[in-house]
Amino acid sequence: MKLHRVVLSILFVTVTVIAQAQVKKVIADKIVGAVGDKYILKSDIDNAIADYKRQAQGQEGAVIPSVCQVLEGQLIRKALVLQSEKDSLVVTDEEVENMIDTKIRRFIAEFGSKEALEEIAGKSIVECNAMVAAQEKYGRAVQAGQWQRSQQHFGDAVNFVHTGKLGAIRNVKVWCYSQSTPMQPKADAPIPAGVDYKTWLGPAQLRPYNRNRFHYSFRWFWDYAGGLMTDWGVHLLDYALLGMKKTAPNTISAVGGKYADPNAASETPDMLNVLYGFDKFSVSWEQTMGITNGNYGRDHGVAFQGDNGTLILNRNGWEVIEESRSANKIIVPLNRSVDNGVEKHWINFLEVVKSRDFSKLHCSIQEGAKVATICQMGNIAHRSGKQLQWDSTKKQFTDAAVNAKYLSAVYHNGYSIPKI
Repeated sequence: MKLHRVVLSILFVTVTVIAQAQVKKVIADKIVGAVGDKYILKSDIDNAIADYKRQAQGQEGAVIPSVCQVLEGQLIRKALVLQSEKDSLVVTDEEVENMIDTKIRRFIAEFGSKEALEEIAGKSIVECNAMVAAQEKYGRAVQAGQWQRSQQHFGDAVNFVHTGKLGAIRNVKVWCYSQSTPMQPKADAPIPAGVDYKTWLGPAQLRPYNRNRFHYSFRWFWDYAGGLMTDWGVHLLDYALLGMKKTAPNTISAVGGKYADPNAASETPDMLNVLYGFDKFSVSWEQTMGITNGNYGRDHGVAFQGDNGTLILNRNGWEVIEESRSANKIIVPLNRSVDNGVEKHWINFLEVVKSRDFSKLHCSIQEGAKVATICQMGNIAHRSGKQLQWDSTKKQFTDAAVNAKYLSAVYHNGYSIPKI
């Protein structure tokens, strides 16, 4: 009998402890939103806000979105994914192969032979023109990735520049001071499982797999990209052109190199200054890797320097600081960013796909090609070591040797650019 009481007592205590433990259980995560069968977890929101805070470190005046703003963005993204799934068509590998073969046969017919097709040299600046020609020929909605054009404060800033209140603008400073540091060389390695490396390389020359040349860091190699100039320059120089209502400079000169570490694995410069000369003003581009203390205390931005004040614009907002010696000096306090330009850019694109009114695109391929060409000009001036002059009519430099060496790129792995 005593033994039974002891066992019952132990069982009672054990059950009580278990019950109490269950009452104090910790919730690992929970659903905070849903669009169809797409769920948003609390951890998704927490992680997004943590990322925003990390990115804002060292940026004066950086705005951290609220929980509601992040949730709204997540809901929009899930809605876009759900709609894309509904609008998608399932095709087989055989259908894809047949479509590619049909297009190849069409290109061969246009050029007269397979050999003639393969001999075409890809030209990076010419590729910009080819993309425009393809859009105009095939009549498809094409939105370039300058998503700031969908952001309210960027538009407001450019509109203010156009009022003329800044006075005569003699120089536009554009800069990006990146926290990315020069990479140390790494040994070649086996291709990771699941990676179709040859397809990933596309038209670039075949090389052994190297982690330095793969995701993200491919930006720092001429085979695949153009460094900070084509990474950030296409976004920021775009607004210099919009503000000044110009499309191409008369002259381009550059100085820079691998100054932080000449032995770094990267090929593109870690420091580069480019000066674009226009009729009555200049646009300067500054880039530095491994230093974030940029102009006006900002690691990136555009500054329109006028006789009455300087308008400073970046992804966090815009303001005008006075020119103290001007009788018409002007000040505008900081106008912070209040929306998500990336998501608004996608929404604009989808709306145009439905309406077919290409004039409503916030950044057509025609506009994207203009700033992409400007960035290529800067890199070519640096690589050639020459002050260059641009012929807007012929869409090439006046230096034939530079055109021959830098406008064209040899395509590999069976790739080529079609003549539209």
